[in-house]
Amino acid sequence: MLKKALINIDYTYDFVADAGRLTCGKPGQEIEKNITHLTKEFIHSGDDVVFAIDCHQEGDVYHPETKLFPPHNIRGTAGRDLYGSLQEIYEQHKNDENVHYMDKTRYSAFAGTDLDMRLRERGIEEVHLCGVCTDICVLHTAIDAYNKGYLIVVHGNAVASFNDAGHKWALEHFKHTLGAKVIL
Repeated sequence: MLKKALINIDYTYDFVADAGRLTCGKPGQEIEKNITHLTKEFIHSGDDVVFAIDCHQEGDVYHPETKLFPPHNIRGTAGRDLYGSLQEIYEQHKNDENVHYMDKTRYSAFAGTDLDMRLRERGIEEVHLCGVCTDICVLHTAIDAYNKGYLIVVHGNAVASFNDAGHKWALEHFKHTLGAKVIL
């Protein structure tokens, strides 16, 4: 049987809440039930769940995003808390063998992290992606997963972005360029 893992990308207060520092707002809020359902499903089936969460240092002038976006997901702030009911699910299961939380400092969950090693140690061949933003961090994670030889499934009803055009473009790119299965 094919081993799979859910990579839950950046579904945090700063990226989703109305008062978040770099929020995609309503589109992100509308997928909360889908993300929580999917996360619970993976946890309860014993499949691996990875929370890959953006982490920045206050005032880091060397990080490339500093010139592109306002400060967000700053270490030690509530902006890094998982959004809505996902935080509660994580708290309930954070000590489970199949639940992992990792900081990331770039768009891709693979860039500068040990994610690939963790997945390979567990025999994972297929990654399922959910979270925000479809055309930034989810996209770059999918590209790296493709380049590393993973099968990719994107849960289209559990990803969102700042703008609808970027979201739709990314969904097509997943299918037609990366050969991903997109579940809507």
